[in-house]
Amino acid sequence: MKEPKPFIGQDAAWEEWLAAIASERMHHAWLLSGAKGLGKRAFARAAAAQLVRLPGTPVPEVDGHPDIHVLEHLPANDEEAKKKAEGKPFQTKRNITVDQVREMIRRLSTKPTLGDKRAIVIDPADDMEKGAVNAVLKALEEPPAGTFFLLLTHQPGRLLPTIRSRCRVLRFAALGADELDAAIRRDVPLSDDATRAAAIAAAHGSPGIAFDFLEHDLGGIHALMMRILRDGDDRFHLRGLLADAMGARPARDRQVATLELARSLLVHELRAAPRHRQMRIIEAHGVLTKLSTQAATYNFDAGLLIMEIGGLLASAAMPREAAR
Repeated sequence: MKEPKPFIGQDAAWEEWLAAIASERMHHAWLLSGAKGLGKRAFARAAAAQLVRLPGTPVPEVDGHPDIHVLEHLPANDEEAKKKAEGKPFQTKRNITVDQVREMIRRLSTKPTLGDKRAIVIDPADDMEKGAVNAVLKALEEPPAGTFFLLLTHQPGRLLPTIRSRCRVLRFAALGADELDAAIRRDVPLSDDATRAAAIAAAHGSPGIAFDFLEHDLGGIHALMMRILRDGDDRFHLRGLLADAMGARPARDRQVATLELARSLLVHELRAAPRHRQMRIIEAHGVLTKLSTQAATYNFDAGLLIMEIGGLLASAAMPREAAR
C-alpha cells in the first residue's frame, strides 16, 4: 500500500524524485520550479524526509530532524519571533539572509547525523540576498558528500544562470480541475459545491490560490477583477467597488491573497491575449509581483493598495472595441 503524500498532484515530479533516490548516482542539487501555490513547499519537505529516511523505518518528521535544514524567511524581529513561537501569524524579513546560509554551510563541515544523507531546503531561493546567493553557489560548486540541495523557485529567471546550470529541474504543473476539487474536499470539507467551483475557476490550477480564495472569501473581489479585465474602469467605479469588497482594515494575509489572485488572473489572460496586449499584461504583472514581495513586510495602506491593484488590472484590460 502506497503511503499518502502531503500534497495533491505532481505525481510525475514525485516519481522522478523517488527514482533519483533509488539510483546510484543522484544529482546533488535540484530546482523545484513552478508558479506560486502549486505545492512546492509541501513537496520539498516530503522529498527531504524521504531522502533521509533510514531503511525499514517510517518517514521521519521534518521539524527538528538533524539532517534536514530548511532555510526560509525568519521573523522580522523579536516580537514577531514570539508570535511565531505562539503559533500566531507573524511578519517575516524580506529576504533569506547571508547569515542563514553561512550557518548552514558551517553545519556541512560535519557528516550527516543519523544516516549518510542530508537535505538542504531553500524556500524560496528567489528571495536570497546577494551574499547568500554567492555563498550557496560556492556550496553547489563543492558539495559535501551526502548533501543534497532542494531550491524552490517561483521565478527561475531571477536566479543566477550559474546556479540554474548546477541544478536538475523538477517542473511543477498546474493541477487539473478534478485534482483541485479533491484537494479542497480534503482540506476544506465544509465548502459547498458552488463555492468550490468558483474557487477552482479562479485558481487556474493553483491549490494555493484556491485555498486563499476560500479562506479569505474572495468571490466578490474575483468577480470585480474579471469585470475590470473585460471592460476596463475609465470612471474608477469598479475600483471603488473593489475597495469596498476588500474592507477598511483587511488583514495582511487577505491583502497578500488578493495580490496573488490578481497575478494569477493576469498569467491566465496572457496565454490567450493578442500580441499588442501582452506587453501591457506583462508590465502590470511585474508591478504586482513587486507589490506581492513587499506586502509581507511593508505596512501598505489597504485602500491605496487595492486601488493600485485595480488600476494595474485596468491598464491590462481588453481594448474597448474588443470588449464590445
